[in-house]
Amino acid sequence: MEIMEIKELISFSINESSQTIDVAFRLIQDSEDEIRESQIEIDEIKKFGYDFLDSNTQKFKELFNEEELEEFDEFEEYDDEFLEESIDEHEVISFLTEYYMVNSKKLPNSELF
Repeated sequence: MEIMEIKELISFSINESSQTIDVAFRLIQDSEDEIRESQIEIDEIKKFGYDFLDSNTQKFKELFNEEELEEFDEFEEYDDEFLEESIDEHEVISFLTEYYMVNSKKLPNSELF
C-alpha cells in the first residue's frame, strides 16, 4: 500500500471549461524523476469542506469594481491567473492528501517526468 502523503505540489491550474483543477505532484516515496498528474472536479473540493477557490474569487472581486472587471478583455484568463497565484499551496496539498486518503483507488500512478 502506498503512503498518501504529498511531498511536493509541482503545479496546479483551474480548468473553468471542465470545472476541474489539474494537479501535478509527488508523494514522499516518489523520486525526483517521477510525477503524478490528475484532474479533480471542483465540486469534490467543496464536498471535502475546502473553499480556497471561492474565497479567492471573492478577493479578486473585492480588488476591482464592476466597471474595471468589464474592461478586462481576457477576464477569464486573468481571473484564473489571479486565483492560481493567490491560492495557498499548503491548502491545496492538505486537500489532495485528504482526498487521496479517502479515494485511494483514484491516486494516479507515478510516471517518469
